[in-house]
Amino acid sequence: MLQAGIVGLPNVGKSTLFNALTRTRKAEAANYPFCTIEPNVGVVEVPDDRLEPLRAIAKTQVIIPAAIEFVDIAGLVAGASKGEGLGNQFLANIREVDAIVHVVRCFEDEDVIHNMGSVDPLRDIEVINTELVLADLQSAESQFDKTRRKAKGQDKEAVANVALLERLVPHLNDGKPAVTLAVTEEEAVRMKGFALLTSKKVLYACNVAEADLAAGGNEHTEKVAAWAAEHHEAGSCVICARIEEELSELEPAEAAEYLAELGVKGSGVSTLIRGAYQLLGLASYFTAGEKEVRAWTFKLGMKAPQCAGVIHTDFEHKFIKAEVVSYDDLIAAGNVAAARDAGKYRLEGKEYLFKDGDVALFKVGA
Repeated sequence: MLQAGIVGLPNVGKSTLFNALTRTRKAEAANYPFCTIEPNVGVVEVPDDRLEPLRAIAKTQVIIPAAIEFVDIAGLVAGASKGEGLGNQFLANIREVDAIVHVVRCFEDEDVIHNMGSVDPLRDIEVINTELVLADLQSAESQFDKTRRKAKGQDKEAVANVALLERLVPHLNDGKPAVTLAVTEEEAVRMKGFALLTSKKVLYACNVAEADLAAGGNEHTEKVAAWAAEHHEAGSCVICARIEEELSELEPAEAAEYLAELGVKGSGVSTLIRGAYQLLGLASYFTAGEKEVRAWTFKLGMKAPQCAGVIHTDFEHKFIKAEVVSYDDLIAAGNVAAARDAGKYRLEGKEYLFKDGDVALFKVGA
């Protein structure tokens, strides 16, 4: 299961958000409950409004949503790349996750001390990004030296790596994250082998005060959104960790009523989870029958046999065909029989690229 790591400076609401994420999903997911693997790792269900209509069509009472892992990573201070504070632990943990949710403080509160003396989200972002870039620069320079020696022996892989590192090291030295370096598809694969911190995709979670929630943010969140898009090719979302923690203690109907009173349409946590899911390049296909309706996670770009293998490894090797209908077509038809009569079901072979929302039945050999 892929992981999204939650990072941020002290007192930005990172741990409060993690608690809200885990408890909220536990309250809502009886069939895929939040499960603590370690004190700071939690499995969280992915909210998906398509599951309930599919349940009604399949005439089942069991829904199993997709899930991802969130990791509450140790706090960071300036100098982490040199081992300051919990820097070494922070960098080691972030290296292990697949994407980053960077929580940024965008609220004013005299009772919550900011460790840098004032609220300035762009400065806070730069503190963490600088430490990650510095750590990557050290790693890239070390790899560059070792790889150049191999390249002198005409090792083709080493020669290609040197060519990429010759562009990457100056890029990092300019303070730019690796993810913003223009690379070809082949170079992108090669880049993964460098195990760089700043090559991971990032979603900025702007933590605001309750008063700013209904408005969808404030001047701080606007600055973060603009900066993230321009300098990091990243997205952002607005959350209120304190409100989300309160919502996590309520039943779904009570939580919806509370949000309505605040003038807010939906939970910021749900938006964040879906954002992290997309950030990881993930999507869902469904199986729907009398036993259960289930969302299965796959990586965009996977073909039918690989998606069958998500259910069971044997299904990939013994794959014959996939009977597929899109969610929209099935819902528009109203039931399976009507969708078949309308010719919306298709038999797809080994080269079919699965799409988000496909409803599938796999045919496999003995």
